[in-house]
Amino acid sequence: MEERNKTLGEFIIENQTAFQYSSGELSRIINSIRLAAKVVNYKVNKAGLVDIVGAAGAQNIQGEDQQKLDVYANEIFIQTLINREIVCGIASEENDDYITVQGSDNCHNNKYVVLMDPLDGSSNIDVNVSLGTIFSVYRRITPIGTPVTLEDFLQPGINQVAAGYVIYGTSTMLVYTTGHGVNGFTLNPAIGTFYLSHPNMKFPLDGNIYSVNEGNYVHFPQGVKDYIKYCQFEEEDRPYTSRYIGSLVSDIHRNMIKGGIYLYPTSTKAPKGKLRLLYECNPMAFIVEQAGGKASNGFARIMEILPTELHERAPFFCGSHNMVEKAEDFMRLAKLSKY
Repeated sequence: MEERNKTLGEFIIENQTAFQYSSGELSRIINSIRLAAKVVNYKVNKAGLVDIVGAAGAQNIQGEDQQKLDVYANEIFIQTLINREIVCGIASEENDDYITVQGSDNCHNNKYVVLMDPLDGSSNIDVNVSLGTIFSVYRRITPIGTPVTLEDFLQPGINQVAAGYVIYGTSTMLVYTTGHGVNGFTLNPAIGTFYLSHPNMKFPLDGNIYSVNEGNYVHFPQGVKDYIKYCQFEEEDRPYTSRYIGSLVSDIHRNMIKGGIYLYPTSTKAPKGKLRLLYECNPMAFIVEQAGGKASNGFARIMEILPTELHERAPFFCGSHNMVEKAEDFMRLAKLSKY
């Protein structure tokens, strides 16, 4: 069978033996996310036709206004994973605390926990801009047969066994890695099947796109300001093009295909950064590194940070390897110039 004619299900079955712990659960988790993504995609495509857009009238743990689709997507992904009885715990950006999951036999014998941002970029819902779902899978640390604890979720990104995202845009794609490269699957809406459309996705080593909210420029650290000026300076291969959607999944997906860097640094308004380490930075970093790119907090590898809180925030620099290294150089120089 030609590679590009493979369905996601066929691809998972063919590559199941490549998983570090090949007992079927990880394949079933990816299949569950595929199912939930199709349900959410259906609702996203009906936004404006049914009462699914607008604020839900509540805030999440981060103090952000929840959109109706935020709440809906969160419920769909959680219920799909619980109903399949394949995970022992779930943590969501939209929930205050993690969820302990036990099987129908009231036991806690499953091996994996899932962390997720069920609807990334939800502030774009009302204006019909691309949205996404981000997920991350870890093997539990606590003994099988016992309820999960916070320790199972507070693992560094290097412990991830799978991570991926779904992008709901001009087409709907599911992109994921299990540590053996990155592959993208596009949904054929006519038959509801994902097909392998982007095998072995890779970041170009260099690029000419920088993605950052320049409206916050005055609040950025000096190193980021210096790097932005470098991107704008006219040279043989510059100035770079500024492209910022405001949806993490969309910005990184574009940069992976075209070559570029994404930056969400600390600022005087968000001294710890804004993106969530566990739900956004770590899973996207795993994908970026598996695609030959680089991901850091401006100074160190993001996936080696040991989390201390479920909703911990972090600065995030990721994309084409050489571009991220150049940004890190500016960060280090600015730090040294202080002393």
